Amino acid sequence: MSRIASILTVSLVALALAGCSSPGGDNCIPSGAASSAVKVDGEFGAVPTITFDKGLTVTTTERSVAISGTGAAVANGDTVTINYSLYNGTTGLEIEKSEYTETSSIPYPIDTAATSFVGLAKAISCTTVGTRIVAVIPNAEGFGAQAEQAGIGVEDTLVFVIDVTSIAAKPLAEATGTPVEPLAGFPEVVFTDGNPTVTIPAGDVPSEYAIETLIQGDGAVVADGATVIVNYEGVNWNTGEVFDSSFDRGEPATFSTSGVIQGFRDALVGQKVGSRVVVIIPSDLGYGDTGSGDQIKGGDTLVFVVDILGVQ
Repeated sequence: MSRIASILTVSLVALALAGCSSPGGDNCIPSGAASSAVKVDGEFGAVPTITFDKGLTVTTTERSVAISGTGAAVANGDTVTINYSLYNGTTGLEIEKSEYTETSSIPYPIDTAATSFVGLAKAISCTTVGTRIVAVIPNAEGFGAQAEQAGIGVEDTLVFVIDVTSIAAKPLAEATGTPVEPLAGFPEVVFTDGNPTVTIPAGDVPSEYAIETLIQGDGAVVADGATVIVNYEGVNWNTGEVFDSSFDRGEPATFSTSGVIQGFRDALVGQKVGSRVVVIIPSDLGYGDTGSGDQIKGGDTLVFVVDILGVQ
């Protein structure tokens, strides 16, 4: 993932959309002189040709529609995927653009109660899948304090050209599918009121990676590098203690499969949404000889129970 996409992905986990959730509503951000001055050529889904005179200035976000889509309307709570081209409207220089492929789109969770990166949120509200948007955004409604990480000045203006490519399926509330008989040698997992209890069996601590499926889902397959939505509980086999649990926090976790320990990644990639898996992770696929924090020492073997609820 590129530097800008990484900043966007982190920022867009908490967004504020100042606009409407249906296309063409009264609260949609209007076009203005700056957004209308950005000329965009090319088909939706392909790398656009973008021209404008440097020195664009705005005090609030302006939005123009270059191509009107006819797909589903974007609503609050949706996660959309976007491809984008980003320019510095002050200097006229290109900052970054997507590869404009199916796998290059980044997820964009829409949350009208959040507060980060409000300019881009304003621009994408009131739209439909298949729409190409031009957004001219003051940095105060853009990267803000992270401007230097994005390679722009804090007073610079941003020019985004955004293709809204899809709306992701909403995540499941829990694993759902076909129950599978547990395998011998794995911890016993019992769910009570939606929360797991993991009982470590007696005997030697395992030193080999192993995985079992307790529920076989029938949803989308998790690809390598995908952003997943999961509920999980992690137990240290050596101590029997829970060291982390999104089940306990009452909220699923969202992350890229490329951003977790190898054993956890291996447990997710190739699985189907809806599945519940139990994975045994030896230290060489976990936290190695150094461990992690006070609850995982070097060489410890870990067990995770994971409900795979969605992919983005």
